[in-house]
Amino acid sequence: MIEIIDVFLLFFIVVCSVAAIFLKDLLSAIIILAAFSFLMAVEWTVLNAVDVAFTEAAVGAGITSVLLIATLSRTKRYEEQVNVPKEFAPVVHKGISTKIMPIVVVVITGAVLLYGTIDMPAFEDPNAPINKHVAPTYIHDADHEAGSINIVTAILANYRGYDTLGETTVIFAAGICVVVLLRREKWPEKKIT
Repeated sequence: MIEIIDVFLLFFIVVCSVAAIFLKDLLSAIIILAAFSFLMAVEWTVLNAVDVAFTEAAVGAGITSVLLIATLSRTKRYEEQVNVPKEFAPVVHKGISTKIMPIVVVVITGAVLLYGTIDMPAFEDPNAPINKHVAPTYIHDADHEAGSINIVTAILANYRGYDTLGETTVIFAAGICVVVLLRREKWPEKKIT
């Protein structure tokens, strides 16, 4: 059964997503995206995924917003309309505009993802494979296999060590890229002729 809070959160998550796309004020778009990340963190908390909620709040609503605002301080606040030459204008192939093609791809991808969830077990189903095999193994074997009393530490450091290393490497590389981009003195202006 869908709870009223899930409907409420989903509604405002969609509103934030659509609003961020159509805003021309980039600072307002950043604030809306921070609100989106906060609402996603709340949704993850409602779904009992507190570790994911914490990451979403820290990275999505926190550091990403700070980095985007720092980037905005080096650029213009408002989106400008650019006159695109005819050779770069959207091309129509057999009746479908190139502006519509990304929407078609997103809808097809979403349909495939929804189709893939049909045979998934119900949320919080005690007979789901994760609750019958994986979770009991982590709970009972984490102490002597990983050498850690804390189950979360055992899972993140040992069972999912490469995954965690990959995630931190990606975040580190993204941070370095942002620092390099923000340290540039002045961007050369390109003019479309």
